[in-house]
Amino acid sequence: MTDMPVREFDYYLFDADGTLFDTTDMIVRCFRNTAKVYNLPEPSREEIVGHVGMTLRKQMEQYFGELSDATFAAYRETHMAYQLEIHREHLRLCPGVAEALGCLREHGKKCAVVTSRMLHTLSMYLRETGIYDCFDVLITPECTDRHKPDPQPAQEALARLRGTPDRSLFIGDATFDIECGNHAGMATAFVSWSHNAPDSLVVKPTFMLADMTELCVW
Repeated sequence: MTDMPVREFDYYLFDADGTLFDTTDMIVRCFRNTAKVYNLPEPSREEIVGHVGMTLRKQMEQYFGELSDATFAAYRETHMAYQLEIHREHLRLCPGVAEALGCLREHGKKCAVVTSRMLHTLSMYLRETGIYDCFDVLITPECTDRHKPDPQPAQEALARLRGTPDRSLFIGDATFDIECGNHAGMATAFVSWSHNAPDSLVVKPTFMLADMTELCVW
């Protein structure tokens, strides 16, 4: 992929699920539960993992077909109620996340989350894992008209941070993240603990991270 060591940036944009949080097993359980409740075909783990990073509606339509607003609302309510019921069994940080964020903040870096997770659970999970105060900006689907892999979420984050693409790094675990950052003119980093294979990436990342503390280059 790339052996280039990570360099210093001023602005760091992070995906959430699979990058900050190790929530893949939780997400798989939630989609399978939704399928069971509504007697729908159960998506495979591989299918679900490959679409983490899309908005919830796009993910559901990948597995369950086109949905009316009312049907999606019902599915979403069931899905999220179950997730809140089980999340404490699964929610934990990925390797080196707390240490890296602390280091970045100590050195005056600006950080944002750019995610397809809605603000309510994102804020809850950031608080429960103790990293909420590490971020200056949270960009969720409520913030933009277009979503990853479109560059708009990354552009919105930079606008709020008052940052520039040339001084920014987008860190993620899926092709949607790498494409989003790349299309916004930013350097990108793919995390090696991703459940997605490197060859699933449409765009080659600038860096590969084995541990989040590799961002601390001082």
